[in-house]
Amino acid sequence: MTPVSPSKEPIAGRLGYSFKNLGLLAQALTHRSFSANNNERLEFLGDGALNFIIANQLYNRFNKLPEGDLSRLRAQLVKESTLCEIAQNLNVGESLKLGEGELKSAGWRRPSILADALEAIVGAVYIDGGYKAAETLVLKLFQDKLKDIDPKIIGKDAKSQLQEYLQSKKMDLPDYNVVLIEGEAHAQTFKVACEIKALSISTIGDGTSRRIAEQRAAQLVLERINQ
Repeated sequence: MTPVSPSKEPIAGRLGYSFKNLGLLAQALTHRSFSANNNERLEFLGDGALNFIIANQLYNRFNKLPEGDLSRLRAQLVKESTLCEIAQNLNVGESLKLGEGELKSAGWRRPSILADALEAIVGAVYIDGGYKAAETLVLKLFQDKLKDIDPKIIGKDAKSQLQEYLQSKKMDLPDYNVVLIEGEAHAQTFKVACEIKALSISTIGDGTSRRIAEQRAAQLVLERINQ
């Protein structure tokens, strides 16, 4: 099986970066199950570059926060679920090169594989265009998340934030209900409804686990409340 030319893949344009060496993008999208020339080394480099770029942004944006809080903010931004979400928005999964076993188990939807691929893409851009190119890409991909991050809720996930908000308003806690499970047992997608009766708000989040789907549904409720 031969990797598809990255110049023909939708992700190339969505990244907003023109590779001088298209082979680096192809490698960044190649899982170890597909080839020995895979994205693991690029992932290692991209992980380091991503962590530094995000750390630098947080250091400059929040000049009064102590080291511990800065570390927690960075962890919140570069955790697997966040990287997976960004990769899904870029449709990275449709461009991945996976071996037969990973194809059968829907590896293109697995959060760890998507997160690793996104880090590898950052590493590929760093090698191809240098630090400024990698920084420009990361700031583009994380623009909304950096803008919305709130030091006052460091480390609190969407469900915790929603629960605290409702408790502060003396409202009942949300009801979470699975409304749909799709796919085979090894590659399921969950849809979960989050209902706040007192506010007449109901949202549906999806994810590769019930927990992720619940978090996304809670996040949608928070966005509605803050509109």
